[in-house]
Amino acid sequence: MEEEFEFDFNEDPKLSVERYEEMIRNKDQYFFDSLAFENIVDFYMDKNDPVKALQVIDYAVSQHPYAAIFLVKQAQLYVFTNELDKAFASLEKAELLEPSEADIFMIRGNVYESLEQHEKALENLLKALELADSADEVLMQIAYVYENMGDYNTAIKYLKLCLQKNMENQDALYELAFCYDILDKQDESIKFYEQYIDNEPYSYAAWYNLGNAYHKLCYFDKAIDAYDYAILIKDNFASAHFNKGNALVQLDKYAEAIEVYKQTFEYEQPNADTYCAVGECYEKLEKMDEARSYYKKAVKMNPKMADAWYGIGVTLDFEERHFEALHFYKKAVNIEDNNADFWFAIADTYYKLENLIESEKAYEKVVELNPLDTEAWLDYSSILFEHNNMDAAIGIISEGIKNNPESADLYYRLVAYLFAEGNYNNALNTLQIAIQFNPEKHFMLFEYLPQLANNHAIIDIINKFTK
Repeated sequence: MEEEFEFDFNEDPKLSVERYEEMIRNKDQYFFDSLAFENIVDFYMDKNDPVKALQVIDYAVSQHPYAAIFLVKQAQLYVFTNELDKAFASLEKAELLEPSEADIFMIRGNVYESLEQHEKALENLLKALELADSADEVLMQIAYVYENMGDYNTAIKYLKLCLQKNMENQDALYELAFCYDILDKQDESIKFYEQYIDNEPYSYAAWYNLGNAYHKLCYFDKAIDAYDYAILIKDNFASAHFNKGNALVQLDKYAEAIEVYKQTFEYEQPNADTYCAVGECYEKLEKMDEARSYYKKAVKMNPKMADAWYGIGVTLDFEERHFEALHFYKKAVNIEDNNADFWFAIADTYYKLENLIESEKAYEKVVELNPLDTEAWLDYSSILFEHNNMDAAIGIISEGIKNNPESADLYYRLVAYLFAEGNYNNALNTLQIAIQFNPEKHFMLFEYLPQLANNHAIIDIINKFTK
């Protein structure tokens, strides 16, 4: 009989909201139980309307002054509206009512962390850890604090504890991969994910992160296998398809990569990055019309994508449409002024257009941005050499050698310039240095100045070191 007459006072959440809004319209006072008020607050929070949610809490606190839950929600809303002093005050009141409520310490810890007060954040989060039912969320927050402190090893420790509590915590899996990556501990990352997969073989996130770790160590075949497992478990996993495409590119399997990249379009909206990646594959296959088509799709979607503008330039350059190519290279460099590759393309294109002055300026920018680019030093000095500016050519190649002291290519070029200038003793001494670095590259000397192939002194030195 008791069960038959048991009353359920849980009101439908939608009805609760309607009654509350009716009360506001009528400027009346209705009674709501605490659960109904929670539903109403959550409704406005879900609608991203903190002002109305706070108004509901005021009514809730007046009717249920000893319910700490409303003060906790109030604190969350004050955090959302960046009223942190009010958030702290609400949490203090809530703690007086319910000192064992984990959310109080969790929220307070997160607020302290937003203020970069790491020690206070940890103090509160560790307190929350003692009280929480779902400890994995707290452990995640503690890991974030240690990451922000730059202590990634301790962050890894807490992320592993988090996964012990909840093996299905996807965020922890990805965050762990991030920490291993920052510490450049890909071997440890691989070992962890392999052990994890032994226990959770159907975790697509674990297979995906294992693939990423293999990729970073250039084990591209293993990376592809791992991505394939992730895709087998979750066939609409667009990121796994995309990264598999990247790994195929590294193996020069451009046609396969294109197909894999295009598969991502079945599972998510096409984006500029994928269009650009497809364009690069077509470019590598020397299918310039297709490449240009995808690069154009990329810039249409994201006009700030410098790589795509650059790619259009590459396709035009390949077709010897140098003046048109230059226009697109300039669009790329206007977006990324510090990209040495873009400046190199501009320098090379000006050279092809026989504008040696502008080419020289662009090469100067290249070596400023990337002094380790030996090809740029060679080309830059060559322009000066073509202008019969021997001293400047020798000066530039010498500067290149200072930045690349073990580059045989630069030494061989310096030998050519010194011979052309008539500085034979220095040329022969430099030749000996070049041969010691790489005797096999002596042909570069004759490629640049073929007449040196008949110089007996040079031939004698080469024979001495190569036989």
